[in-house]
Amino acid sequence: MLGWSINLFRVFGIQLSVHSTFFLLLAYYGYEGWENGGLTGLVWRVILTVSFFICVVLHELGHSLTAKRYGVLVPRILLLPIGGMAEFDRIPRKPSAEFLITIAGPAVNFALAGLLLPVVWHYLFNDAALDDFSMAELVNQLFWGNLIMGTFNLLPVYPMDGGRIFRSILAIWLPYLRATWWAVMVARLLAPLLAFIAIYYFDSKMLGVLFIFIFIVGNNEYRQLQRREEEAAYWAEMAHRIAAATPPAPEPPFLGHGPN
Repeated sequence: MLGWSINLFRVFGIQLSVHSTFFLLLAYYGYEGWENGGLTGLVWRVILTVSFFICVVLHELGHSLTAKRYGVLVPRILLLPIGGMAEFDRIPRKPSAEFLITIAGPAVNFALAGLLLPVVWHYLFNDAALDDFSMAELVNQLFWGNLIMGTFNLLPVYPMDGGRIFRSILAIWLPYLRATWWAVMVARLLAPLLAFIAIYYFDSKMLGVLFIFIFIVGNNEYRQLQRREEEAAYWAEMAHRIAAATPPAPEPPFLGHGPN
């Protein structure tokens, strides 16, 4: 299903692609805007959705450009209806590198919120309602959207950013696979709980499904890592056995230098 994508353009050498289902999301929000405000509502909703996903791209670029500083190849950033996904060829095992790569994404969202703060400052302490489909409301939505995105991604639910940060901290003291196991165990507890809260307390089925999706992806990623570790250990053991079974090369014959 990830193959149903459309390549848009490259930014900093990274291919930006959008999944075809993203346009269904765009159509849904456009229709919702049409119902509430006619053509003005439709255009405003589409602009808001596109602007929000530009922030998602900037979030992923925060990860990607930091990763490239550590020699990680980043072939593509893929936009999905549930967010963005930067594709790395590997995740550095060095805890400090993983920490900085991961924290860079939410840091971009908080920086964007900080840039928008002077614009929305007046409205934060003003009880007056903003006009529907106005520029002020658009900026206000983007401000809160970036704050929520940055905070949401810091939840310690692996493989979300917060879960990867948690894993990078554990990896300072634990082996990488064991640190991942603990991060996944925490996610297994939190993801169902957060899905339940999202559905029954906030009436957000989409958010509940997202946490379930994160739960599945985290477990799959751990199993893949576990399999790679087992394969690496197997081949290391085989190389050790072969080296131990190979007889040493015979020493060259001694050639004495006789008297002249």
